[in-house]
Amino acid sequence: MAPVIEQGSKVILHFSLKLDDGSLVDATPDQQPASLVIGDGNLPTGFEQQLLGLSAGDQRTARIPPEKAFGMPNPNNVQCLPRGRFSSDVELEEGLVLSFTDAANSELPGVICRINEQTVEVDFNHPLAGRHLVFNVQIIAVQAP
Repeated sequence: MAPVIEQGSKVILHFSLKLDDGSLVDATPDQQPASLVIGDGNLPTGFEQQLLGLSAGDQRTARIPPEKAFGMPNPNNVQCLPRGRFSSDVELEEGLVLSFTDAANSELPGVICRINEQTVEVDFNHPLAGRHLVFNVQIIAVQAP
């Protein structure tokens, strides 16, 4: 009997992730499947739950709500930063994604929301926060934990 996906399983799969309107957010490149271990924290719980019980050859499409994907936007994650903090060689524009360093020296992406003379408003919420996502997966191989 073929192994089924459970906590700790190593899984090789192809996937695509789309918004409700069908626009593609992410996918495995052609002929290059992704590899992951269930429960290692690299995949949000809502996605992992869709994989449990599947085995090699299985396919599934599921609509994942924001609460089980990247969460809801948190207004506290929108910060106003002094415009002087940004290098003069960076052309600031709304929608631009920049990399910042947090207090623990971890890299953190931020999206420019609003710009004025003195401040720049930056949204540090995950870009997919608050979005329903359509997760399509094809399981290539499963290795038991």
